[in-house]
Amino acid sequence: MTVEKTGLKAAAAIGTLAIALAACGGGGSKGSSDDGTPQKGGTLKIAGSSPPDHVDPASAYTTVNQGFSRNWALTLFANKASNNFSETIPNYPDAAAELPTKENGGISADGKTYTIKLRDGLKWNTNPARPVTAADFVRGLKRTCNPAKPAGAPYYTDLIEGMADFCKGYAKVDPKSAKAMGDYQEGHDVSGYTAKDDKTLVVKLKQPAGDFLNIIGMSFASAAPKEYDNYIPDSPEFRQHTVSDGPYQMTSYSDKKFVLERNPNWDAASDKLRKAYVDRIEVDLGQDSPDQVQQQLEQGTADLAWDQPVPTTAIPRLAQDKNKQFRLQDNPAVNPYIVFNLLSPNNKGALAKKEVRQAIEYAIDKVAIAKNYGGVNVAQPVHSAVAPGNVGYDASFNPYPTPNDSGDPAKCKQMLAAAGYANGLTLKFPYRTNSNHPRNAQSIQANLQACGITVQMAPDTNGNFYGTTLVTPADAKAGKWDIAAPGWGPDWYGNNGRSGLQPLFDGRAYGPNSVDYGDYNNPQVNAAIDKANQAQSPTEAQQAWLEVNKLVMGDAAIVPLITQKYSTYQASRVRNAQFLPAFQTYDYSLIWLAKK
Repeated sequence: MTVEKTGLKAAAAIGTLAIALAACGGGGSKGSSDDGTPQKGGTLKIAGSSPPDHVDPASAYTTVNQGFSRNWALTLFANKASNNFSETIPNYPDAAAELPTKENGGISADGKTYTIKLRDGLKWNTNPARPVTAADFVRGLKRTCNPAKPAGAPYYTDLIEGMADFCKGYAKVDPKSAKAMGDYQEGHDVSGYTAKDDKTLVVKLKQPAGDFLNIIGMSFASAAPKEYDNYIPDSPEFRQHTVSDGPYQMTSYSDKKFVLERNPNWDAASDKLRKAYVDRIEVDLGQDSPDQVQQQLEQGTADLAWDQPVPTTAIPRLAQDKNKQFRLQDNPAVNPYIVFNLLSPNNKGALAKKEVRQAIEYAIDKVAIAKNYGGVNVAQPVHSAVAPGNVGYDASFNPYPTPNDSGDPAKCKQMLAAAGYANGLTLKFPYRTNSNHPRNAQSIQANLQACGITVQMAPDTNGNFYGTTLVTPADAKAGKWDIAAPGWGPDWYGNNGRSGLQPLFDGRAYGPNSVDYGDYNNPQVNAAIDKANQAQSPTEAQQAWLEVNKLVMGDAAIVPLITQKYSTYQASRVRNAQFLPAFQTYDYSLIWLAKK
């Protein structure tokens, strides 16, 4: 999913702190273990930079947003928060009563039909309280392809029987009419996704999928109450009228501050993943400097960061002091990376040429990018579209090697000339203004300048960058941007090729809100993705996704930059902060606050 890692200033390499940094990477600590007796009450204060690009679960596809929605929009299945990375990988029943298996009759013998029972105790925060039903989950899935703000993930149309046809018709509905969208949803069925009764869902797949519980457990597929048909998805009106079936409910929302408070209709006894210790969660935004946020955390005026890791400049100090409130968390991903707008008419369509993109592969000093995050103990250069720890990764695969990963501008120039661009190019580069991204952009600009490429940088907010700039096809076709540096992490860990490679490189899914930002579309890659999705064994899946990785990198579809650990810090009163690596955040519902 789209990731929002941050930081601002480059620090010197901190190799001398390797031992201290390693010590911060796991185990319990004063600020992150459940030492003492949990206490209910208090306000968890969270400080950060940008408002959500999407609040509506049907549209939200950034790490911080999906982690946030977990507190008020339940999914059928979910991962458990933990500071032990391996414990976060398995699926657990959430709104579902149990995990479906072939043994308990939840999965058919051919692996294509799932029968999912809802657990008891699920209620909306309506007045009077109303049960959450299987039909609400059907409505939630239908909303993923609404024409106003659709989900970026292609999983549902690819896998669920009848979903592609439903979405094809939905795309023709007026995206500015809530009534038209609501009428379409209520008047058209998805043959593969039905409510057998109030507490039973039946899902029929086109083909078996060993990762389906991960897919149907994403926030996109959370239940949606009938009230949502009254609003254009993710509109300002929607954001003022969210409905909750989780432990918290949104009681106020603005782009500068929003508040969650207890949902009085939530049944704590039936929820096995959440505790809801604090009474209130306040998120204050508009603080682009991670140093400013870090200062608040250390002073105790805020408890956690919303969308920013620890500032790079603070990492050596915290590591050297073995500060127990500081932690480096595992969440292996290619983040950030450079993406190309293949639709851009600028430079007479130069970026559509593979040879031009291959030249740019050699231009970038990846070590300089890694230093922006604290050096090689925090971030490491990557050479392919798959990071270590994910299916399809091969440590020996490095198709565009440069000396010490520091770039080779001479080779870039030579290849550009051979491609017909001896006089260079001029590229438009929107960059995020929060945290580390300005520094990254300056480094990339300097690298490309050394290659003979002029880069015109344009500042962009984090929310607009992901919510509009990169996901509006008309803007891509108009050449409003040429290159950008987003981040991406898999939607889940384990067998995750479908979530790590397919969303970025399956050209069949390109359109509004797609995360194949620049319309990369290679039929050979698409076919390889289809083959990999049908792999039955781990060995077969590894080889199949490695083939996708090699094809994508042969096309120079992206320039992978680094993979990094996520640095976190919590105020001294925070207890039981358990990490959700796919979301780069802590599970707010598990945190309790010690009395000062």
